[in-house]
Amino acid sequence: MADIKFEVLKHFGTVSVSKTNWKKELNLVSWNGRAPKLDLRDWAPEHEKMGKGITLTQAEGAKLAELLATCGAQSKT
Repeated sequence: MADIKFEVLKHFGTVSVSKTNWKKELNLVSWNGRAPKLDLRDWAPEHEKMGKGITLTQAEGAKLAELLATCGAQSKT
């Protein structure tokens, strides 16, 4: 399996922390030198390992934010 290269360009925040100190983070990440994408996944404490996650373009991230805002508004009724 080929090495996966990544660069965390910006850390937006931590969603949660597990008992093993892995953090679910939202970051802007460049994978294998490609254009950066929003990235939501679990990371080991020093970013030496990562879990499965999802990547989103800026447009997909904006649409997800819109959908999440709608969910929040509906749950308050």
